[in-house]
Order: sequence, then C-alpha cells, then structure tokens
Amino acid sequence: MQLQVPKFEIKELAPKRTKYCLCIPVINEGKNIIQQLERFQRFNGNQLIDVILCDGGSTDGSTEEEWLMKLGVNTLLVKTGPGKLSAQLRMGYYWSLERGYEGIVTVDGNGKDSVESVPLFIQALDEGYDMIQGSRYIDGGQAINTPWIRHISVKLLHIPIISYAAGFRYTDTTNGFRGYSRRYLLHPEVQPFRDIFNTYELLAYLSVRAPRLGFKTKEIPVKRVYPPKGKIPTKISFFKGNTDLLRILFNVVCGKYNPNENTRD
Repeated sequence: MQLQVPKFEIKELAPKRTKYCLCIPVINEGKNIIQQLERFQRFNGNQLIDVILCDGGSTDGSTEEEWLMKLGVNTLLVKTGPGKLSAQLRMGYYWSLERGYEGIVTVDGNGKDSVESVPLFIQALDEGYDMIQGSRYIDGGQAINTPWIRHISVKLLHIPIISYAAGFRYTDTTNGFRGYSRRYLLHPEVQPFRDIFNTYELLAYLSVRAPRLGFKTKEIPVKRVYPPKGKIPTKISFFKGNTDLLRILFNVVCGKYNPNENTRD
C-alpha cells in the first residue's frame, strides 16, 4: 500500500544528531510553545533528543525559523495538505522514520506537559518498549488543575473503553505524551500512514493496536498542568469535539481503523 501522508514543507535547522526524536504538533500555540521549548532547553533536553516541530499552519509568528534555531529546534515541518492533528502526526512520523530515527516521542505543544519527563521515554525506548503512554494518574504522576468535566470524562469513559479495546489496563488514555518504537510504527499490521487518521483517531488507534499485537507496552509518570483560571489550552470544542471523540471510541472498539486485506502490502 502507498503511504498516505499530507503534503508538507521541510525546514531542516540542524542535521540529525540523536537516536530518537521528539515530535511536537503545534498550531498557533503562541507563548505556550516558546515557553515549553525554553524549559526543554534549560536542562539541555535538545542535546538528548532532536526536536521536530510538526506545524499545522501557524500564523501567529511562534514558528519563525530564527527564533526556533535559538531554542534548539532541529527541524520544522509545515503541513500544507489537508487534515488536523492526526495528519500532523502522520507527517511527523513519516519524516522521522524516513530520516532514520529508531523511535519517536510526542508531546503536545500547548505547554501543559512536563517536558522534563522526556528522558524517561528515551529510557523506555532503550529498554525495548514499543508503546509508552505518559500518565498523570499513576504513582509519580501529577494532575494539576484538571477541569472536573475533563477528569470525569477521562476516568469514567475514555480510559475504560480504550483499556477494554486494548486488553491492557491504561490509566491515562487522552494524554498525547507518548513514545513509539520504529518497529511498531512500521509493522504491516499497524499502518498508521492512512488518510482515515485525520483528527484524534491515530492516538486512540495506536493505544489499542500495540497491546493487541503483542508489542511491549507500559505507562510512565508525567505531570500535566492546566492553568488555575482562564481559557483551557485545548483544540477540542466542547460539543463537536467531544462528539467526535465518542465516535472515534466506538470505531476503535469495532476495529474500524484496523488494516484490512486490501491495505496490507
């Protein structure tokens, strides 16, 4: 099957330096991504892992190349084709694998996550894990100022459904702080490079598929901090966004995203 990846532009700011890369999807994140990259640079995180920004088409000036170079970003990918978050991730994963990285860590670009935890993902990849899920709900993790409606929906709906479909007990399934091995993403029974993954489908699918296929899966503790007041940093609208998430959960349980005989090489 031909890999389906949205059109994108590549702006390499530095050569490949590390075994793994950190893909950060962004779109108009403003000061959030700037502050996040500054935090990452303060403990020399960009010396441990190449930072790849997966931009969905920002227009707020937060992805200016000169500024990104000062912040230690290795490469900026700019999606010019259609699609939302899953399309950005397909773009980032495809390019990262083509460049030869042995594993990929992902974290949201809105500044909520503990980028200081990235070394834990690197360690897990080195130990041979294929699907590493960051969790704020296990020992050592922290969930700070999580909106009550988000907390309840994750705990009572998303986690039980994904865990049931995966046959693996997850504790934090909406968290985009994750790690994937190269062998998992390129396995013929996975095939993440399909246009069916457009919004949030790819996150749920990859969580379920790894345990089902016998790939080594684990959770590691992370911290996720929401602002104590003001607008919640999220791209998910309350009604349409949550309705779409329910549809995705239903499709995952039914195996709709699994490769069929026509899509296998």
